[in-house]
Amino acid sequence: MATPNTAKLKEQFDAGLQTRADFTIDQPMHRYGAVDHAVWNQLYTRQTALLKGRVCDAFLEGVARLNLSPDRVPSFDAINAQLTPATGWQIVAVPGLVPDQVFFEHLANRRFPVTWWMRRPDQLDYLQEPDCFHDLFGHVPLLINPVFADYMHAYGRAALAANDAGALPLLARLYWYTVEFGLIRDADSANGVKIFGAGIVSSKGETLYSQQSDAPNRIGFDLERVMQTRYRIDTFQKTYFVIDDFKQLFDVANTDFAPLLARLADAPAFAAGDIREGDRVVTRGTGEGWPDDADV
Repeated sequence: MATPNTAKLKEQFDAGLQTRADFTIDQPMHRYGAVDHAVWNQLYTRQTALLKGRVCDAFLEGVARLNLSPDRVPSFDAINAQLTPATGWQIVAVPGLVPDQVFFEHLANRRFPVTWWMRRPDQLDYLQEPDCFHDLFGHVPLLINPVFADYMHAYGRAALAANDAGALPLLARLYWYTVEFGLIRDADSANGVKIFGAGIVSSKGETLYSQQSDAPNRIGFDLERVMQTRYRIDTFQKTYFVIDDFKQLFDVANTDFAPLLARLADAPAFAAGDIREGDRVVTRGTGEGWPDDADV
């Protein structure tokens, strides 16, 4: 969820890709070259090896059920042939980041926008905008899990209402700390957690940092706490929130948000690295290496 890169959208339009009113396009399979497929293969191979024992089982099951190709950028139509019968979701190709309202409308209708283009070989470890690997490999495998799929659908509806009420930052924090950078309890793994957030599973550095580093806080999930907590967009996270299971997320997304949004509208936000009284601390971070500049 972010302001769309209008330069990127113009670039795609000028390249002959016809963008519809909902910002979707037909996936231009003919535009993927040997370098694109090689980058996909390198990232896919690296991350699937790295994630074993670190990511939640539901994610790995999703990768297997979707039959993602390790060698080539996958066809979105082929993925939808597996995904849609399972949970009613489909992925749609977009040129890049889309406006918030459009994004939420897609989610509320069980459509997940996936950026069509691939990062360059010199961007393997960091990319400012989400590309096809982040969106597809990071997000889509969990959409074949029925409980997580229902959470995303419910979140889309809640976010539309929050956007209309002018309370989008509160819902943006919920998305950030669950869908993008969420952890889930697992007693048999490092620090008692495994990964499920797409921003983690698509990043080698954040995969290792989120689960194994002593620096970040890991705090038991609490809806109001999450909605009041700022986050980082330029570094690894100072705090990760840990859910018990996906049902907890689904129950949260079916909350009556209107009174909660009204109550929190003028409440002060917490810094990304804060430990608050009443937090259920899984691990207290050392804060080593944290930058001093402002959170979002």
